[in-house]
Amino acid sequence: MSQGADTAVTALVAGRMIVITGDALRGGDIDFCIAARHADADAINFMATHGRGLICLALTPAHAMRLGISLINAGSERQSGRPHGRSIEAREGVSTGISAADRAQTVAVAINPAATSDDLVSPGHVFPLIAAPGGLAERPAALEAAIELVRRAGAGDAAVICSIMRDDGEMARIDDIADLIDRHNLAVVDVAEIARG
Repeated sequence: MSQGADTAVTALVAGRMIVITGDALRGGDIDFCIAARHADADAINFMATHGRGLICLALTPAHAMRLGISLINAGSERQSGRPHGRSIEAREGVSTGISAADRAQTVAVAINPAATSDDLVSPGHVFPLIAAPGGLAERPAALEAAIELVRRAGAGDAAVICSIMRDDGEMARIDDIADLIDRHNLAVVDVAEIARG
């Protein structure tokens, strides 16, 4: 079902949502992805409604460092392999923090080039993921693929991703969301295709 990296990049340039498949570290789980600069309240609500998984902000190590966000568990002990940073919230412009609009505001603050750690508080309702320094060559996963794609799209170096669950709560596979893909004209790309360039 994958249409290839070029189609996905074109969709991201236009501010659209895409689907990433082939995460080698998560047993076939699939993710929605949108460039963080386009992650408005409608996009966050779409992910919450149709994805149902954790909505995460994909960041490069340099971007995370600038915001004062480090890995929750940077050591090798009790390590899940999921590179989560501490959850964040915008210091200003949000109410409870959980609404789609509030989470979109937090993303907007976090990707502002002038933002620092002073602009964020914790804990919050946006969950940063910090990519491997070597990108896809080091870690062939949706996180690194999302950042690579938004870079190719000229849409910055941050993405918002969300794992996709079925109605019954099990993790979705691409055939499970075929109707959704058709209905919303979503581009689909596999991590391996992105890694090949």
